[in-house]
Amino acid sequence: MRKKTIGVNVGGVMVGGGAPIVVQSMTNTDTADIEATVKQVAQLANAGSEIVRITVDREDAARSVPYIRDELDKMGINVPLVGDFHYIGHSLLSKFPDCAKTLAKYRINPGNVGFKAKRDKQFTTLIELAIKYDKAIRIGVNWGSLDQELLTRLMDENTNQAEQHSSNFIMREAIIQSALLSAKRAEEIGLGQNRIILSTKTSNVQDLIKIYQDISKRSDYALHLGLTEAGMGSKGIVASSAAMAILLQQGIGDTIRISLTPEPDGDRTLEVKVAKELLQSMGFRKFEPQVVACPGCGRTTSSVFQVLAKEIEQYLIASMPKWRNKYKGIENLNVAVMGCIVNGPGESKHADIGISLPGTGEHPSAPVFIEGKKIITLHGDNIAEQFKEMLKEYIEKRFGR
Repeated sequence: MRKKTIGVNVGGVMVGGGAPIVVQSMTNTDTADIEATVKQVAQLANAGSEIVRITVDREDAARSVPYIRDELDKMGINVPLVGDFHYIGHSLLSKFPDCAKTLAKYRINPGNVGFKAKRDKQFTTLIELAIKYDKAIRIGVNWGSLDQELLTRLMDENTNQAEQHSSNFIMREAIIQSALLSAKRAEEIGLGQNRIILSTKTSNVQDLIKIYQDISKRSDYALHLGLTEAGMGSKGIVASSAAMAILLQQGIGDTIRISLTPEPDGDRTLEVKVAKELLQSMGFRKFEPQVVACPGCGRTTSSVFQVLAKEIEQYLIASMPKWRNKYKGIENLNVAVMGCIVNGPGESKHADIGISLPGTGEHPSAPVFIEGKKIITLHGDNIAEQFKEMLKEYIEKRFGR
């Protein structure tokens, strides 16, 4: 059962408060390059990102934000934009009020919002601007940019204790305290709890799990989950999924981002796809029809079922943008494409519509099941095309009412 945290409205998207877990992503374009940023935000939003964060690191970037919003609105893409601020966020938001008004949320890091005597003043400015423009704030603590004064103080206190904690324990405590103390200070300035989201990220799976378990017990703020610097390819996917699946299963987390390092010229939307697949696989969200396919073995030396499974999955994904409005509930569709007689008929019966293709040495026939009942057995060289036509007919019949 999910812990019910305090709900935060981020540009029309509810985070926490019992709302569905939200998928986020971040651009890697130069925000000052309006065309490139608009293009990538659109790609991320179309892939299913419900909130998109952009870097606002200098005046040219801050100046571009309203124009990016305007171009997205013209395209009919109303995804909320979050500004990622470090070091000079207070001055950029003050100098460019149109930027401050346009963004749905400001992301700030207590570790680099300001240093020494300037820290409190600059943090206060950021919070006052959020209050002025009625914006949400994400207080995002990263272990790579942790408040060193806080960490040093906790280390010194630990040294003077009879029973000392490990350095890892102190690091985790510093991350948690940095987030909670900053949130408390934001409330003292006047920002409501319903405007505050916390994140406490590391790149270590076990530390991340412990930190979020602890902070979840110590506060009711909405929580953003993410394994920072997760890595590239399968390593990043596995590490992020391993950490977040445990936390999500324990009811912790209101919004997630899979922070993958893209391959050179790689697909930035992969992080969105993985986040959606994680939530859908765990049963927390339904985004797209599910295609079940067997992994293949010595009984399936033909690649027919693999090709068909891929074609069906790509067909469903490509059709979803227009189907989402045309066919209410289409995301709940389950399709099975199986490779032989062992599990094929049984798995197909459990799907809304499924086909059990012939395995190696089997008679060239393929039974099709709809809602648990065998409807027809397909024969011939064009079994795949026949099944795709049956799938289209089933979708229209079931969801087209």
